[in-house]
Amino acid sequence: MDVAVFGTKRYDAEFLGAAAAGRHRLTFLEPRLTPETAVLARGAQAVCAFVNDLANAAVLAEFKAAGVRLVALRSAGFNNVDLVAAQQLGIAVANVPGYSPDAVAEHTLALILALNRGIHRAWVRVREGNFALDGLLGFNLKGRTVGILGTGRIGAAFARIMLGLGCTVIGHDLAPDAELVGRGVRYLPLDAVLGAADILSLHCPLTPQTRHLINAATIARMKPGVMLINTSRGGIVDTRAVIAGLKSGAIGHLGLDVYEEEAGLFFENLSDQVIGDDIFARLLTFPNVLVTGHQGFFTAEAMTAIAETTMANITAFEATGHALHEVVAGGAG
Repeated sequence: MDVAVFGTKRYDAEFLGAAAAGRHRLTFLEPRLTPETAVLARGAQAVCAFVNDLANAAVLAEFKAAGVRLVALRSAGFNNVDLVAAQQLGIAVANVPGYSPDAVAEHTLALILALNRGIHRAWVRVREGNFALDGLLGFNLKGRTVGILGTGRIGAAFARIMLGLGCTVIGHDLAPDAELVGRGVRYLPLDAVLGAADILSLHCPLTPQTRHLINAATIARMKPGVMLINTSRGGIVDTRAVIAGLKSGAIGHLGLDVYEEEAGLFFENLSDQVIGDDIFARLLTFPNVLVTGHQGFFTAEAMTAIAETTMANITAFEATGHALHEVVAGGAG
């Protein structure tokens, strides 16, 4: 199939090209997918998009007119696609449901360790010849209570890591994982997890029910000085409420690999520009905040799996009219 790949970076071309292995004709496009750039897909039967590409009703209508029959997401999340409009237009949507949960789980641990021991601050100090330890006092992870909201593949992988470090792990999920229960994870109501966790890690999908799950009211129910980590989706966190929590001391540490307004920021080199997002800029002023640019998934193993599954979706759709991992309005297909 002829495939238009939006938002292409060098590494996308490398891994997707290797996975295609000549079976499909890929056109790599640097611009993100927006209503203004959707016209670039003309001539393609499939579009490959990423988490910050926008496939709303207007974009999908352009695709329909252009003859695009498949949107193949190279990501697990699909909240950036209007699934209802896609279904009405007869455009299939496919995702990569599980590429490397360990990659994101390990990055979550990296944020926790860096924040706890002040690694990001120590690195800057040592380069300036400052070897003082003031302000770098951390705490032992062993024996601490870690709360996990969402224990799917990534949340479960993270739970196993924290159990291995000697933490008490509690979780909240609509569908408790029996294997985790056998390992010692206790499932509790949301408020109980919020009130008991020394470290609270978010691993739930972004849905209308989870949007701004972390807000002023839920922060007020958290343990004072909690460490909050989000490596799932930015929209789960109300950033203004979190900033207020940081200012009051209700939140002691904040680690983010995602941000609710990350489109246009993340995956781009903006080092020679002034960042116009005042809320994001405010986050960066706190010494107890660590932000990474949606890199939790970014390992060689994960990129290989993402590319291979994306190409498998396209190959299956070309052969049968159905992708391996189709998603439809209301959930996964």
